[in-house]
Amino acid sequence: MVYFAKLKNLLMLTFDWILHGAGSADTCHVTVTQPTFQGVDYSVHTVFLTCAFSASGCSPSSLQILWFRFLTSKHEDLCTPGCTDQQKYKVHFLPENNISLQINDLTVDDNAVYICGIAFSDSSSPHSKQTGDGTVLMKTGAEKQHSNGKVVSIFMIITSALLFLYCTTVFMFLVIYKKISSGRKIFQAIAQELQKQKYAAQPDNLEDDTIYQNR
Repeated sequence: MVYFAKLKNLLMLTFDWILHGAGSADTCHVTVTQPTFQGVDYSVHTVFLTCAFSASGCSPSSLQILWFRFLTSKHEDLCTPGCTDQQKYKVHFLPENNISLQINDLTVDDNAVYICGIAFSDSSSPHSKQTGDGTVLMKTGAEKQHSNGKVVSIFMIITSALLFLYCTTVFMFLVIYKKISSGRKIFQAIAQELQKQKYAAQPDNLEDDTIYQNR
């Protein structure tokens, strides 16, 4: 934060240098607001950072829109007011004093704090040039998405394995149950056959007993 404050002071000195020799419009007063954070998915390749300002007592013809960004160890001038890379950066002036910075070919290397600056070059008022507090741009890397994909894949593998074990257990239970049922049927058939043979043998025994008694 201390480093960021120093760079912001340097930015204000840059403003003074850009607007050196400006005329007098001492009543000009500017305020600038920016969103604090903007997250972007890794699949997004173009992003728009927004900025809004209000101005009183200022000449619209001398309006300048400037964009800077603060990286880990340095700051870069993006549009002051002309953009250093017109393929990469574009500034759009929108209705009701809204501004956007278009960033093309977005990568994780573009993660930084983006500062919007508003200046009226014909004013010597200290309030005629102001910056917002900055928007933190954070693009999610593809490796995070791949990591999430790996987690999902592992989960699916575990689920499939559990489902396979469940199906195998149910199948084995059905096989064992069928074997037990089949064994019971065979045992019942044997028992019934023995019982039939027993009943079939009883009349002969009775006839032999009758003959014996008559003798």
